[in-house]
Amino acid sequence: MKVLVVRIAKGEVYVAEECVASIKKGIAVFVGIDKTDTHSNLAVLAEKIVNLRIFEDEEEKLAYSVKDKGYSTLCIPNFTLCANTAKGRRPSFEDCMPYEEANKLFDDFVMLLKSYGVNVEEGVFGAYMDIRLSVDGPVNIILESDK
Repeated sequence: MKVLVVRIAKGEVYVAEECVASIKKGIAVFVGIDKTDTHSNLAVLAEKIVNLRIFEDEEEKLAYSVKDKGYSTLCIPNFTLCANTAKGRRPSFEDCMPYEEANKLFDDFVMLLKSYGVNVEEGVFGAYMDIRLSVDGPVNIILESDK
């Protein structure tokens, strides 16, 4: 599992020109699920994300998490994060989990995030999305379940 966490001032997701998710200050979480991922991977990363200290304190040190600040999370399925680019110039997606299984794990991942009391809005699995972010910082963190 590979996740990109982006600190944002606001974010919106549109599908077919309709806004399906919107948050103010918080984080955007792009989620790639590969074929070896399990529920234990989801649990580890969900706990890490909600407690990841990426918001500054008065001394401008990264001291607070999205949970600490009461901010929101915009969770976006993003299978291309699991692309293999080792050979050639075209990414291979053979390591990505099949659609049905990945969709289920994504839904379970969103539920885990919500279980921490964090407000979570989500993109649409399998849809072409127009994602509009106002990036704050920038602060971008890559998390991997096997690291």
